[in-house]
Amino acid sequence: MSLSFSANLGFLWTELPLPDAVRAAKRAGFTAVELHWPYATDAMEMKQALAETGLPVLGLNTSRGNLENGDFGLSALPGRERDARAAIDQALAYAEAIGASAVHVMAGKTGAPEARETFIDNLRYAADKAAPSGITILIEPINRHDAPGYFLRDNETAAAIIAEAGRANIRIMFDCYHVGRAGKPVLEEFEAHKDRIGHVQFAAVPDRGEPDSGEIDFACLLPKLAEGGYRGHFGAEYRPRSTTEAGLGWLAAWR
Repeated sequence: MSLSFSANLGFLWTELPLPDAVRAAKRAGFTAVELHWPYATDAMEMKQALAETGLPVLGLNTSRGNLENGDFGLSALPGRERDARAAIDQALAYAEAIGASAVHVMAGKTGAPEARETFIDNLRYAADKAAPSGITILIEPINRHDAPGYFLRDNETAAAIIAEAGRANIRIMFDCYHVGRAGKPVLEEFEAHKDRIGHVQFAAVPDRGEPDSGEIDFACLLPKLAEGGYRGHFGAEYRPRSTTEAGLGWLAAWR
């Protein structure tokens, strides 16, 4: 079975300006890219690099907020609704400018009792604003080791929030790394939630390095996800153990 892979430029080729990282991904054989926080790069420069390479952009993240204050997303934080919606507006505007197909709305770190309601209200705002452009809104559960205190921790909660939000264009960003790092069986989690999954990412567990080592056999797992109905790109969101090029042996073998 032929699989398609996207390069997450939040972790890959980070030594390069973002437009050059897009070109590097094309040369390496990726057929799409995805971004973290591209806002310091002029959207027209990105658009030119994307046009040159023909690579689609699968998604980007809303702003983390004030890093000095420990922000890691805003949309579940009660009292920060204005900031959260400004971040959503910024992400959607950038996504539209470069033709990105999805925006990941980051929940943030909070244990406030009103967090769930706040997150749902902001997701409805994002989904309604994204709908005319055909942009998908993604939410991603993040494990407690990488982001202690992050509001959204598991796919079951994500699925329930999507159901309550009641918008067809909100989907789960299913990161195999976060599922595995949380100690859950990845294939079982995928099967339980595949009807709500909008994008799949992966990296080695537990060190988040190249995916051809670690506790999960991705060479076996990823074809099973495709056989289970997933038809999108698999997002390579790993931190290279050395240089990006030095760790790309898996791509030629699996592609």
